[in-house]
Amino acid sequence: MKKLIVILALFLGITGVHAQESNLQLKGTVTDTVAKYVYLQKFHNKMFTTIDSSKVVDGNFSFKTKVKLPELYGLSVNTANIPLYIFLEKTPITVKLSPVKNYSTSVVEGSESQQLFDTYRKTRDVEISKWITEHPKSIVSAYVLYRNWSYRLTPDQITQNIALLDKSLQNSTYVKELKELVTVLNGLAVGKKAPDFTANDPDGKPVRLSENLKGYTLVDFWASWCGPCRKENPNIVAAYKEYHDKGFNVFGVSLDKKKENWVKGIQDDNLNWLQVSELIYWNSEIAKLYGVRAIPANYLVDSKGIIVARNLRGEELQTTLKTLLDKK
Repeated sequence: MKKLIVILALFLGITGVHAQESNLQLKGTVTDTVAKYVYLQKFHNKMFTTIDSSKVVDGNFSFKTKVKLPELYGLSVNTANIPLYIFLEKTPITVKLSPVKNYSTSVVEGSESQQLFDTYRKTRDVEISKWITEHPKSIVSAYVLYRNWSYRLTPDQITQNIALLDKSLQNSTYVKELKELVTVLNGLAVGKKAPDFTANDPDGKPVRLSENLKGYTLVDFWASWCGPCRKENPNIVAAYKEYHDKGFNVFGVSLDKKKENWVKGIQDDNLNWLQVSELIYWNSEIAKLYGVRAIPANYLVDSKGIIVARNLRGEELQTTLKTLLDKK
């Protein structure tokens, strides 16, 4: 019995390597700014939340915060801007922090994970399965699969890549969320029923998707802050003008944070159809319901709410609508 307990304890220790909390050994210098504080931020769901701050004294800062290691965090002198993405470990780490060019001139020493992350970002034409096979134990591999590849892969491909990760990463937050995503996406295949939801329009009025399905409806996920979305909007506007009278509608779902920006985006891009938003950015429950990990994203559904197609853009949207709605 004692032997069994020892073996179990060893097993838990191994599998829990990426779930332990430790005190940071992080210090650094700040340049190119008069900021008085450096902020340590936790990454979750494409967002950073401030968890600690360090006063800058004679250009120096340090953190001994107890956090989960190794893991991705953010360092910033202004929480309103995108921080320096930094993978912290249990080793002593030093940082030369500069906000110039979105922290691209900053230097991190002492973190092998950070070095690997920098290598990944400089590598062109990454093949994710090959990358994971070469770095199966690194938290960086789990992160990039979650952050950069989950919206490019099919549910089966995500599952296959998860299997390439070392056992020590299988209980990581990234893998857990990827497995949840696979379940969601499998329920959103063509032929399945689109999940129903209710959210407020710009006037604060609750609007329900199922009550606004006529002909074919494009459930369109976008945001005013999303450059690719704004570039795609003219294509949707053109399709709407050409096919609306034949039975094509759009139901916009915005991942905006500020109402004024959302409303301005609607007006500027002439999005003359139903629009709703929770105004909570990537914390959107609707986006989670639809497995949306990147925008623009969309689902084309019929009058019964059955999914007909997914992520139709540009000419592909026009071609699909022509097939469905043009009667010759």
